[in-house]
Formats: sequence, C-alpha cells, structure tokens
Amino acid sequence: MTATPSTVPAPTRSALAATARDHLWLHFSRMSTYQHADVPVIVRGEGAYVYDEAGRRYLDGLAGLFVVQAGHGRRELARAAARQAETLAFFPLWSYAHPAAIELAERLAAYAPGDLNRVFFTTGGGEAVETAWKLAKQYFKLTGRPFKHKVISRAIAYHGTTQGALSITGIPDAKKYFEPLVPGTHKAPNTNFYRAPEHGDDLEAFGRWAADEIERAIVAEGPDTVAAVFLEPVQNSGGCFPPPPGYFQRVREICDRHDVLLVSDEVICAFGRLGTMFACDKFGYQPDMITCAKGMTSGYSPIGAMIASDRLMEPFLDGTTYFPHGYTFGGHPVSSAVALANLDIFEREGLNQHVLDTEGAFRATLEKLRDLPIVGDVRGDGFFYGIELVKDKATKETFDAEESERLLRGHLSGALFENGLYCRADDRGDPVLQLAPPLICDQQHFDEMEQIIRAALEGAAALL
Repeated sequence: MTATPSTVPAPTRSALAATARDHLWLHFSRMSTYQHADVPVIVRGEGAYVYDEAGRRYLDGLAGLFVVQAGHGRRELARAAARQAETLAFFPLWSYAHPAAIELAERLAAYAPGDLNRVFFTTGGGEAVETAWKLAKQYFKLTGRPFKHKVISRAIAYHGTTQGALSITGIPDAKKYFEPLVPGTHKAPNTNFYRAPEHGDDLEAFGRWAADEIERAIVAEGPDTVAAVFLEPVQNSGGCFPPPPGYFQRVREICDRHDVLLVSDEVICAFGRLGTMFACDKFGYQPDMITCAKGMTSGYSPIGAMIASDRLMEPFLDGTTYFPHGYTFGGHPVSSAVALANLDIFEREGLNQHVLDTEGAFRATLEKLRDLPIVGDVRGDGFFYGIELVKDKATKETFDAEESERLLRGHLSGALFENGLYCRADDRGDPVLQLAPPLICDQQHFDEMEQIIRAALEGAAALL
C-alpha cells in the first residue's frame, strides 16, 4: 500500500538530497534555500501522482510543468523510446531525414489548421519561438520587405529564455540580468480582464480594446518594420488570461491589414491542455505559425516544433536559398517515436474530449474557493487555471512585494506540497496559484486539489 503524506514521518537529509545540494543547479530556483533545507527528490510517478524518495504521494497539479498530459508511468511510451533507440538512436535532420520525424511531421500538419503544413523540429519551446522569429525575419527579407523585423508581444507574457525568445518575453525580472537583449521587441497590453476596471462588465469591448492596442503598437513602430505578433492562446504568466470573445479574430484582421505574421505560441496550450490538439482551433483563429513543445510527448522525451504555413515555405523552394538555422537534437528519432506513441494515446483514449467533457466540472470545483476572502479571481480554460490572491476582495488590492514573498514562498509553496499537492505559486504578475493537471484527471482529483488549496489558503490568511 502506498504511503501518503499523513502516514510517513518527515525524512532526514538523504544522500540524494545532499548530492543535489552540492552539485545540481536547479532552474529558476534560489539555491540559498537548499543550504538549510532538503531538495525535494521525486523518484517515480503513476497516473496523476508523483512520489518522493520517502514514499510520500503528491497530486501533480501542474502536469510536471504543463507537460505530462497522458499521466505518469505510461510504460508504452517508455517502450516506444526503447524500440526506436534499438533501431536508430540518433541521426540529424541536416539534409537527411528519418522515418519517425517524417511521420510525426505529417501527423502534426494534419492536426494543424489551414495550410500549416511545414514542421521545423526543435528540442523545446524556447527554441521553437526563436525559430519562428528568425523565420519571420528571413521571410520578409526574401520577399522584398527587409525592414520588417520587429515583434509585438504582450505584457507579462513568457516566451522562453534564449536571448531572442527572452526579448519577446514581457517579464521585467526575467530579463534585467541579461540585458541588453535583441532589439526590436515591443509590448502591448494583455487580456487580464480582472485588472481592467475601466471596461466594467463588457468583456467583448475589453477584447476589442486589447486587440486594438496591438494595432496601435504596430502603427507606432511603423507597419513596414513589424514582422510578427506573438501571442499565447491563454497567457501563462500573470495567471492564465483567456482571450475575450472575438479577440483573436480582430487580431487576425489587424495582422492581415498590416501584413504582419500571427504566431500562436502554444508551447503550453497545445496537445489537449484546452481540449483541442491546437488551441487556435478552440478559439477559432488561423495563425501563420504555431510554436509547440511540452505536451507533444507528455514529457517522456524532449521535443518542440515550429509549424509554418505553405506561404512561408515558398521563398525557400527555389534556387540556393535556405534557412540557416537548426539544432543538433531537433526531431530526435527517439523523441519523435515517443511523440507518435503519445498521440496514439490521445486518439485511443479521447484525451481531448475528456478535457472538453470535464472542464466545466474542473472550473466549478475551483470556483468554490471564491468564498475565501483571499481569493480574488479564478480564471482560465480547459485544464489550465489561475487563482489570483488579493489582500482585499472588494477593492482588488494586491499584496506588496514583502507580503507576496511571505505569502507565496514563506507559506503557500511549502504548505501545498507538504499536504500533497504540487502546483505553482507565482508572482511574476499579481500573486497567483496555477493549476494544470494531467489530462487524465477527473472529479476525485479536482476535489483533492480544492481541499488542499482551501486548507493552505485558510492557513495563509491567518498569517497575514
């Protein structure tokens, strides 16, 4: 019988935790924390749960990092990797091809809307974003519009950590240590309706305003200098901002009017996170490029992709022109084989339909938390939600930096994990909790999340 958090005593520092402290540089982490505390060591996963080295069980409320769509412990995905490695462990896509990448490219093109038929493989989402910007720049140079190189993205949006993708990112704290970055990126407002009091209750009017702000940015920079607009279907950073009705249709019209490419950054939102293979389908818009990664393999092997329209390929089909860009491990045979097996699971088990069938129940369960004074907003779509925390529900007053630090890092992150829930407490915008569970979750998991979050938030309110 598997031990639960309530039945296992707190562990002493293990050899693994000590070695992690001494040698492992954790991503986006304050390493000073682990001079006096153990690094949590997760050793296995099964279904919607992960287990640490002491046997404690945790509900994975973030699907690893918006990744493990099909759940943990899928042996068929491990077997797909082993079979491919036994046949062809590696070969690059530099002027050559291999069957797994060919089949995966065909499959992704079939899922993608319209004429998005050209698949450029990467090893992750940031590389896919980097690829899309470079393609946009070269495309306009090849088609006689060499000054179109700038990018419009949104405030607080996250698009990656490479120098180019980080430049498109709209999070000041993520960028300040690495500036100067790549020039030519400009920001427009995001779709945070909760923080838009001037629009009252008119969500559609707010959406028109937010889309028109993108046009104002394009016009301010000069349409003959802007190459692309990068937007997430549901913006991650800041806490899951969904698009208002009609927003993306208006953005599409704006991009067409000014001959600007629309890039749908679906690194998080693709592969079922919102209940469709690609999120642009759910919101009814046609991008010129899609960037994707994470859920393509459910995290069982790293891969990413930039999917482009036939129009963007055309200048590269004649003469000596080529795209001078690539990655050693892009479209890796093992990762491609795992992605194909993962997509088989999607189709066989109806994971997208499961999300569509249960997203209302997930939302309704999280909405119960609105009775807590500290919960200001619950927002998102599909299996991708943010819960914004406030000091005063009536005025929407948020926490200052010191209070946010005490709330999120001093209490909530630890309390949630200690009580058996792995999720994200984030303050890259206003303080939020983010939830994005595996797509196999159902009402019992929703209830478990709500109960653990409720207890943690009640404890947090008592500390403030």
